[in-house]
Parts: sequence; C-alpha cells; structure tokens
Amino acid sequence: MRSVLAQHEGPLLRYAARITRNLEQARDVVQDTFLRLCREHPERLNSHLTEWLFTVCRNRALDIVRKESRTRALTEIDLSTRESADPSPDVAAEKRESTCDVFRALDELPVNQQEVIRLKFQNDLSYREISRVTNLSVSNVGFLIHTGIKTLRQRVRALEGVSHED
Repeated sequence: MRSVLAQHEGPLLRYAARITRNLEQARDVVQDTFLRLCREHPERLNSHLTEWLFTVCRNRALDIVRKESRTRALTEIDLSTRESADPSPDVAAEKRESTCDVFRALDELPVNQQEVIRLKFQNDLSYREISRVTNLSVSNVGFLIHTGIKTLRQRVRALEGVSHED
C-alpha cells in the first residue's frame, strides 16, 4: 500500500486539483480514493489499479464540483506540484515563461481536451486507460489529444512569436 501511495498520490492530487480547482478539496478526494482502495479486494483490481484509482478519483472530484460549482485558475497549483531540476536562473526563467505559455494555452482548450491531455502527459496513462477513466471511446480520446496538441502547438508558437518581437 505504501508503494501505491508513493507512486500515485502526486499524480492523483494534480488530477483531482485540476478537476476541483481547489487544492484542499483535491487532498480530500485523494485521501478518499485511497481509503476506498483499502476496502477493495486486490483480486478485483488485477492489473487495472491505475485506471481504478483515476476513475474513483475522477468520480469523487466530479461529485464535489457538482455540489460546489466554484471555479478558479489552477496555474499556481499545477506549477507548485511539479518537480524542479534546479537549472540555472536564466534557463529557469525561460522555462517558467514557456511553461506558463503552455499552461495558459492548455487552459484555453475545451475541458475535455484538457482532461485527456493531462491524463496522458502528466499521468502517463494510455489511451485505453484514459478511455476507461473518462468513459470516452479510445478513438475519441485519440482525436481529442491530437486536436488539443495541434491547437496547443499553434497557440504556443504564436505566443513565442509575440515574445520574440518584444
């Protein structure tokens, strides 16, 4: 259980925080997810532990959102939960600016594209796992990721063009 917690707590927290838009609520969601895992029979999960965790986490987070229907930007939460490699200050500043550009562009995408892209690239889930978590078809997941990435590239390039002209 400790290894599962160590491996999945951070990704689940980021995922829940993205859905709830509230770090404290996200922590409650993740805690509830792991409590439910403790009550689950291990043989029922088989090799689908990651999918199960993200599905339970998603459902619980969406329940909270439906009840509260509050929103706020998550850029600070996303950035604060990312690990740092301690690059030089100028590289770090450039990377922060680029990262902010990507997060700003990502926040402008439709919610369903944001969700599948985050599950894929922040949590390393396969298309099939994302399909099971979101109840979308695998082909729909692929389409959303493809369309979202294409739009992100265009928007980030446009932002970089504006930055370089300054």
